[in-house]
Amino acid sequence: MKPMKPCISGHSWHTGTLGCAADEPLSLDPPMTPNPACRPDRGFSLLELLVAMMIIAVLGTLGFSQYKKHSAQARYLKAQDDLKIVAEGLDQYYLKHGRFPDFGSFDAMIDGNSTLVKESLIKPGMSAQDPFGQPYEGKSTRITYELKCAGDPGNPEDAGVIVRTPGQVSNASPVGAPPPDGAPKADDPAAGAPK
Repeated sequence: MKPMKPCISGHSWHTGTLGCAADEPLSLDPPMTPNPACRPDRGFSLLELLVAMMIIAVLGTLGFSQYKKHSAQARYLKAQDDLKIVAEGLDQYYLKHGRFPDFGSFDAMIDGNSTLVKESLIKPGMSAQDPFGQPYEGKSTRITYELKCAGDPGNPEDAGVIVRTPGQVSNASPVGAPPPDGAPKADDPAAGAPK
């Protein structure tokens, strides 16, 4: 068998024997087969690339679902805050005047000419739409008021309508969130027990 010849790039090529032939002159003849010990890496295999892509896809899916969950929860909190601001303005009006103002719609409550805005009980320029893109609903009479947010119409796991009336908030917790302050937890055994 012929001994190995070094190629121009410095890698050893062989025709069936191992080792290097230092005493043989440099040849420009095409090599026969590359020496496996000297062969450079050729990159990733298709299987390795598929496994890496699957891992990235799983992590992306988990991250996106968590993003959607927290995004929905943030929208509920924003809707609760908006309704709370208007409700506190109505309550302050009641404390000043002994009655609630008469409003037929939520838009009338937050309008720039509203008594709530004129008396600086709520800030001007509040949005009439909830964070889900639906209009807030609301009305008030001399003795009570009711403010509503319909929730997310595109989410089947929606927590439902947020309703705020004097002294209470109902269905205000998004799925997985703790109930409002003072509300009993559903899994609390003492929730229905008298105190």
